[in-house]
Amino acid sequence: MLAIGQKLDRLAELHRQREGLDRDQQALIDQVLTPEVKARLEEIEAEFAQKVKAAEASVQALEEEIKAETLQHGESVRGSAFQAVWTKGRLSWDGKGLTTYSESHPDILLFRKEGEPSVAIRRTSSKDND
Repeated sequence: MLAIGQKLDRLAELHRQREGLDRDQQALIDQVLTPEVKARLEEIEAEFAQKVKAAEASVQALEEEIKAETLQHGESVRGSAFQAVWTKGRLSWDGKGLTTYSESHPDILLFRKEGEPSVAIRRTSSKDND
């Protein structure tokens, strides 16, 4: 069985292989596209970039308006394709303060629950990958 560090290195190699495939695919696509087609594609992308940006701004503004009104309304609202889900504010406690408090009041530890640990796989900084 490989050590975790070795498996992470293998994962990095698999990612590099996949990225290499993406580059090879794009290189073949670029060979097929004539300079005229590439120029036209760039024009289309530029034309739609502004339209997409404006549409995204409209969506974001309306979402913020819906969120504010739903917060004020105090309950979830359903539309035909979307819903605004209102959620009661989460209750939190000062963990450090309660730990200190538990030193003189250990009975409070009966109410403490600790969740299961979890693992997330993240890329290291790019300078480490070079």
